[in-house]
Amino acid sequence: MATRRIKRPRDPVELGKLIGDILTGQVEDKTPDDGKNPTAVALGKLGGAKGGKARASSLSPEQRRAIAEKAAKARWAK
Repeated sequence: MATRRIKRPRDPVELGKLIGDILTGQVEDKTPDDGKNPTAVALGKLGGAKGGKARASSLSPEQRRAIAEKAAKARWAK
């Protein structure tokens, strides 16, 4: 189960008080645990960053044009 963080107040004075309470240990500030492995998240971002460029470089100009036309038709069909 993920622990939730304390909701931050919008009022600057209340936010300052909350920060002071956290620093003095009067209030415990929980950090959220989403259950994801940080290393796996970093690897996923690396793969996603190069995926589109790698795909585009492997396609011929005719294939890229056909994909672009299909995407444009789908966008304008709405």
